[in-house]
Amino acid sequence: MKLLEMSNIQKSFGDLQVLKDINLFVEEGEVVSIIGPSGSGKSTLLRCATFLETIDAGSIAYVGQHAAETKAAGGQAEYVPAGELKKLRNHFGLVFQNFNLFPHFSVLRNVIDAPVNVQKRERKEVEAEAMELLGKMGLADKAKSYPYQLSGGQQQRVSIVRALAMNPKILFFDEPTSALDPELTQEVLKVIRALAEEKMTMVIVTHEMAFANAVSDRVIFMDGGVVVEEGPPSEVFGNPQQARTKQFLEKYSD
Repeated sequence: MKLLEMSNIQKSFGDLQVLKDINLFVEEGEVVSIIGPSGSGKSTLLRCATFLETIDAGSIAYVGQHAAETKAAGGQAEYVPAGELKKLRNHFGLVFQNFNLFPHFSVLRNVIDAPVNVQKRERKEVEAEAMELLGKMGLADKAKSYPYQLSGGQQQRVSIVRALAMNPKILFFDEPTSALDPELTQEVLKVIRALAEEKMTMVIVTHEMAFANAVSDRVIFMDGGVVVEEGPPSEVFGNPQQARTKQFLEKYSD
């Protein structure tokens, strides 16, 4: 079952066209990594998928329900009303590179705030789930701590727990380790790898090539706002077909 379908996505900022007719679909249980040089449009694609940016043209659908679509040739993409968009947001969670935790909330409150106040779920039940998730991430003893008392790796694990607490069908990661040193990077990648083993559907924008190779079902290489190449990691990393992919990956081979 396709959880996400993005078709013919176009996005410009002023005169700069950042996404040029991009297609992306994600099946349930699939891990898709998006790689490519800085400025290739990877993060913009993720921001469009999660409604943080609006697309100019194309269509976005979650579980078969449209969030936006272009109805006339050459026309602008039209979004569904705010109430429907809010419901569609429940399908996904997003983990940012800079954690984006509320500094004045404890770890536990950071995790339970949205499920209680946005999804209107029972506080007791949400707290129990949150503590279970924090325990799985090795953070149960940090529930009453504040973000400033945690390492970067711990903060990023809290932000993953916060996203999971919304019970999303699909998790997006926008360069989840770019703000971390190598040791903390491994700590966070281990958590994402464990989620992959549990068949969590994920889309990961990453510069960690060995990780993308190990954890992905499919790898997408973007450059200049287009998808240059995509396929299983064994093909994209092991036998790239496009000269641009080969050139990019050469920088990463030791």
